[in-house]
Amino acid sequence: MIVEFSTFILFLSVFVSSANAKATLSISPKTLSRSGDSILIKWSNLDSPSDLDWLGIYSPPDSPHDHFIGYKFLNVSPTWQSGSGAISLPLTNLRSNYTFRIFRWTQSEINPKHKDHDQNPLPGTKHLLAESEQVGFGSAGVGRPEQIHLAFEDKVNRMQVTFVAGDGEERFVRYGEAEDALANSAAARGIRYEREHMCNAPANSTVGWRDPGWIFHTVMKNLNGGVRYYYQVGSDSKGWSEIHSFIARDVYSEETIAFMFGDMGCATPYNTFIRTQDESISTVKWILRDIEALGDKPALVSHIGDISYARGYSWVWDEFFAQIEPIASRVPYHVCIGNHEYDFPTQPWKPDWGTYGNDGGGECGVPYSLKFNMPGNSSEPTGTKAPPTRNLYYSYDMGSVHFLYISTETNFLKGGRQYEFIKRDLESVNREKTPFVVVQGHRPMYTTSNEVRDAMIRQKMVEHLEPLFVENNVTLALWGHVHRYERFCPISNNTCGKQWRGSPVHLVIGMGGQDWQPIWQPRPNHPGLPIFPQPEQSMYRTGEFGYTRLVANKEKLTVSFVGNHDGEVHDSVEILASGEVISGRKEETIKTVPVSATLVGKPESDVLWYVKGAGLLVMGVLLGFLIGFFTRGKKGSSSSDNRWIPVKNEET
Repeated sequence: MIVEFSTFILFLSVFVSSANAKATLSISPKTLSRSGDSILIKWSNLDSPSDLDWLGIYSPPDSPHDHFIGYKFLNVSPTWQSGSGAISLPLTNLRSNYTFRIFRWTQSEINPKHKDHDQNPLPGTKHLLAESEQVGFGSAGVGRPEQIHLAFEDKVNRMQVTFVAGDGEERFVRYGEAEDALANSAAARGIRYEREHMCNAPANSTVGWRDPGWIFHTVMKNLNGGVRYYYQVGSDSKGWSEIHSFIARDVYSEETIAFMFGDMGCATPYNTFIRTQDESISTVKWILRDIEALGDKPALVSHIGDISYARGYSWVWDEFFAQIEPIASRVPYHVCIGNHEYDFPTQPWKPDWGTYGNDGGGECGVPYSLKFNMPGNSSEPTGTKAPPTRNLYYSYDMGSVHFLYISTETNFLKGGRQYEFIKRDLESVNREKTPFVVVQGHRPMYTTSNEVRDAMIRQKMVEHLEPLFVENNVTLALWGHVHRYERFCPISNNTCGKQWRGSPVHLVIGMGGQDWQPIWQPRPNHPGLPIFPQPEQSMYRTGEFGYTRLVANKEKLTVSFVGNHDGEVHDSVEILASGEVISGRKEETIKTVPVSATLVGKPESDVLWYVKGAGLLVMGVLLGFLIGFFTRGKKGSSSSDNRWIPVKNEET
């Protein structure tokens, strides 16, 4: 009887101990070497697991529960229903340690007012189940230079380099023509911005703000054109980066190679308060493939607005620069400002006809202005405690092309400083040296999307800027903002011309990664919505993500659209220095573009049916379109007057 009672007590104690066992959370390893290294997060003893249980990711470790940088639901682990599981997660160096916490969240606690950018409820933090130890990048992680990126300087025999570190101690760049002989050196200047410089939430709130570290900038000088240079940044006391290389700009070269897109953003390995852009991974992958295939040919990248889509959540900038470093450390990475870098409620230039809001998430251009260093010295005051907004308009030559970048977010009207700069710049181009001129800005002058809220901005651009483009024979005008690829005929005053001299070719190239997409094909769940006919001015348009590749010499410039799903060319246009556009007509596009680039998954016979059907529908739809066009101001964005059907509306 005593033995049986003892056995019962032992069994009961084991049962109670098991029932009261706390959930555990462990991580491995405890120290990471560099951005992108992965950590394994394991948990066990999770009682009655729910598909709403979630893992919060925190940096710095003392962040309040609701100030996570990201989260993942535990049900991504195949064994989650057992109460145990594991998640592998790559981490970006934020110059402070990370910690992880598991929370229980119930259906009854879902707060419909506490939502992310996609209108999904953010998980609740009422019930903490487990917390991990800290993990970091070690003492070297604070000092190690990261987020390295290049840019041209005003002088052709120079190259700028910018990077980030965790403290402001002196750093350098050392460089040379051989990997084992980095004999040249230049000191780097460190700057930073503070929370008080932000203009609005979330950028200046406790949830959005994180220490951005120190941003270092320096210039490599006296470079020999066309020569490969090796370089690294850092210091003996704080450590050096890996050795990178680039090809110096050659003033005597006639060849130009550029990779161009807008609205790319970045991907994160977790959910966060805002939407991130998984397609950006493919864009970077294919561009890196192209750069590696060039060998010792110089090239550049041009990202025309809506850069990281951080929108006030500081750590997203770190994720962005970590993602682009493989290409931006090899070739100059040039940018112009978009609405999601700048727009804020009290911005100095905000005309009544504009649609400038709080798209920048309270950043008011500060991270953009300090994290990039573009040629020239353009700037505008913010009207707040923030430093002036930089990198607004500038230009440079590469090979046979003159590149001009402009700002659609600050004053571009006739009589303003930017207008005068654009006018002087275009009038001073040496067309013997650079026969082609490419202008780039964020919001498009021409588009067939349903961006009705930007209609007045487009009208003002046509009124004030297009005459400068026409008078100075701009070859190409490239725009972002609309997350599609679209190529127009040589056009001015909404009328197709016969050549680009006097009628620049406009392209919308905002298909780099952001997936708020207007479409023009019917959707299965909306069969009543019509296919809107493609206007004659639009030579080619597609919903494919990707980028454009520009290749030019003194005689010819070619722009090709590369699709992300296969890395192949789906549209191209060839332009002669004489002004003639020798390919890229609409009838050629219909004949040569693969089926996958027009109607995905449709056989060729179906494609031909759609083409023929569209032709029959044009006459019937034209009258409705004209009525819709002239009544658009009264009716807003109803389906009868939309050229593209919106799937999601970024501005709501």
